[in-house]
Amino acid sequence: MAVAQKANVPTALEIKSAALTLIAVVLKTTDLAALARELDARVAHTPGLFEHEPVVIDLGAVRQEPEPIDFAALIELLRRYDMLPIAARRGGTEQMLAALAAGLAAAPEGAPTAAAAPALAATPAPQAEVMLTEVIREVPVPVPAATTLVIDKPLRSGQQVYARGGDLVVMAAVSFGAEVIADGHIHVYAPLRGRAIAGARGNTEARIFSTCMEPQLVAIAGTYRTLEADPAADVFGKPAQVRLEGDKLLVEALGA
Repeated sequence: MAVAQKANVPTALEIKSAALTLIAVVLKTTDLAALARELDARVAHTPGLFEHEPVVIDLGAVRQEPEPIDFAALIELLRRYDMLPIAARRGGTEQMLAALAAGLAAAPEGAPTAAAAPALAATPAPQAEVMLTEVIREVPVPVPAATTLVIDKPLRSGQQVYARGGDLVVMAAVSFGAEVIADGHIHVYAPLRGRAIAGARGNTEARIFSTCMEPQLVAIAGTYRTLEADPAADVFGKPAQVRLEGDKLLVEALGA
């Protein structure tokens, strides 16, 4: 008897879990004109800051606002400043339904980040301010509680490395447009020209070290700073560290 054999047809796609780093745009007002003015000021100081960044719209600080949010207009506003809104989180029921109707996904709420917490606790009327903080969304994978990830090769524009649960050591250059992320410290023993995000899960004691500090952006526990617009003359391009003191990032020469 002949046995029919199943044809070996290649699949058209694969579906895998993936980790994605998102910038959270934390709304502190629903006034779109005020948001536009704030974004104008930020982009004027740091052109190309967002560079088609995917973002999640955080509504935690405005979830009690009675006025409905025009999400279509809000999405268009953020796109005008080179951001790609893909999700919303922490809004009220009506706000989240409106966000979903506008084509946004519902991101997990999670715990407020260190940078977002003051906005939730504030009692005065919201001010016209957009606060940016780094948020990590990923599929949990069992790993040791504390690890150090070592990267020997240069990181080019568009590449991203994330050291979950520990420190990141990079032995080669981090180019403009590349991104290095760690839950602990970041050490770059070469020029750091891309984005460096330490203490990604709220570790305020994390630091960023580089033998040639020229970053596009640095962030620790949700507080960020750019050095392109106002480089510190005594550390830019030199061995330096970045640390968090209160709500301010300090950039200091190593060995000072």
